[in-house]
Amino acid sequence: MKITGVRFVRVQGTWEYDGPLSEERLVRPVDIYPEFRAMGATSANYSVSGSGSPYKVSHIFLFIDTDEGVSGMRGPVQESLCHIIANQFRSILVGEDPHAIERIWDKMYRQAIHGRKGETMMAISAVDLALWDLKGKLLGAPVYQLLGGPSRDSIRAYASMLGHSIEPDKVRERARAVVEAGYTATKWFFRHDPTEGEAGARKNLELVRNVREAVGPDVEIMFDAWSSWDVPYTLKMAERMREYRPWWIEEPVMADMIPQYAELRREVQGIAISGGEHEYTRWGIKALLDARAVDVMQADPTWAGGITEMLKIAALTSANGIPLIPHHGAMASTQLIASQTITTCPIQEWLIQSGKMGQVFLTYQIEPKNGYIELPTAPGMSMELNDDVIESRQELEL
Repeated sequence: MKITGVRFVRVQGTWEYDGPLSEERLVRPVDIYPEFRAMGATSANYSVSGSGSPYKVSHIFLFIDTDEGVSGMRGPVQESLCHIIANQFRSILVGEDPHAIERIWDKMYRQAIHGRKGETMMAISAVDLALWDLKGKLLGAPVYQLLGGPSRDSIRAYASMLGHSIEPDKVRERARAVVEAGYTATKWFFRHDPTEGEAGARKNLELVRNVREAVGPDVEIMFDAWSSWDVPYTLKMAERMREYRPWWIEEPVMADMIPQYAELRREVQGIAISGGEHEYTRWGIKALLDARAVDVMQADPTWAGGITEMLKIAALTSANGIPLIPHHGAMASTQLIASQTITTCPIQEWLIQSGKMGQVFLTYQIEPKNGYIELPTAPGMSMELNDDVIESRQELEL
């Protein structure tokens, strides 16, 4: 069996969604510049347009074809990644045995000597996930079964509230709603950074207080600073947040500041420090582990190297006694987590808004019920387009 081609297909349609969408955004490292801080929320990054439901949606999907007529699929995929795959990896893929995923991954990684992080690694991840989808379809089993699972019947999920308003009344309303939906943990996103002084700090603390008071004492709460704070500010905020008992503060400083992560982990008492979302491959994760930099590791299977690399990352984190709770990853995370023990991967992030957006054109969709994600039973990565919702499709010439 051989890989015969790599295709990119753009599909378009409409999405009926009546929930809140892109009401607010998270703080960003570039917000230290006032012109960036002033920018509001937008849904442009989600390939969604329109002022209300139904929204116009446009997604691109990657297909890896074989001479036996079976194709592996991954998507949605950013168009920039498609160009990387077409220009750097198509010639590596065509003619290869699709079952030889480890060999293909190694060839891509060695070819991309200048792309060990960032978009090139995301492109390698997309190819890897499509190959695992293909392998599962060829063997007639979900990917988690091929990896040694299932480790459980369903996966505990936490409600990740990116895109939701941080206006106090809405925070309380939405936080209560996720608890009523059965979630036992929820994560919210800070909007303010150290350059905004005490006024910004009070607004960040107000978010923490409102979430805790809304969900009650028994629900776990987490907060994401998205690489936008510094060490002194994080230490002060952690002290002020402690009475509300958050599980973790996520990405308090920029990804390359590993010694600073380690300092925070040593100094902050009673609150975990999480990170690794913006790190790539086993080597990047090992650097964090060797520095004892985080309490919770958050590598993303759609960014850090795909399923092939995440298996190595899971082994590293397990050996170090650090839980691996992947950054979103949707179905890719579900397949990975279902193959690992509950101590290695105890919970899955579920982004309420963008998680739903990413599944508009898919037949098999994740929808947590009573705070848990049921394991998919379709072969491969459960990736299949739903023709009933596709209004147009176009094969891209790349």
